[in-house]
Amino acid sequence: MSKTKIFSIVFFVAAVVIGYFFVDSIAYDIQQEKKIKREEARVINKLKQIRSGMIAYQRVNGQYTSDWEKLINFIDTGDFYLTERSETIIPREYGGDSVVINIDTLGTIPVFDSLYADIENFELQKLPYKPGTKKKFEIFADKIITGSVKVDVFEVRDPDPINPKRREDNNEKALRVGSRSEVTTTGNWE
Repeated sequence: MSKTKIFSIVFFVAAVVIGYFFVDSIAYDIQQEKKIKREEARVINKLKQIRSGMIAYQRVNGQYTSDWEKLINFIDTGDFYLTERSETIIPREYGGDSVVINIDTLGTIPVFDSLYADIENFELQKLPYKPGTKKKFEIFADKIITGSVKVDVFEVRDPDPINPKRREDNNEKALRVGSRSEVTTTGNWE
């Protein structure tokens, strides 16, 4: 065999090996992106479930909680009151009107049934945990002053984002719902 033929075979094998590693690295990156999107979708879904519970807690108790046990206990044993509101307008002789508002309590409905009954395989005790892990979401609740009014706020955030960009880059923060400094119940993915 001539040297040219040997070099050709060696370079061909080297090109095939380099090509394989190149394609494999691209395929790996694509798989990682899919995994990140899938896991972030699970985290977002869990944050939406937590948001529903926090809003319900605030409506019944007048403030948010930063205690997972209180939130879980409320969802498990708490009730919403079903009310009916009616207004009666009474005309006055001098041309004005008087409005009488009647609010009747019709009954109660459990918070769990109202919020989570339609979710298949929902486990209330796993609500504070990031899906597929034993790490709890970070929870914060407080009051802030906005325009000379004290307002309740809460924030629930992912303590350990799967997306490396969310860990390193301050522009793309960890997934969270609510805010420590603004009056909002939206998530930063919305």
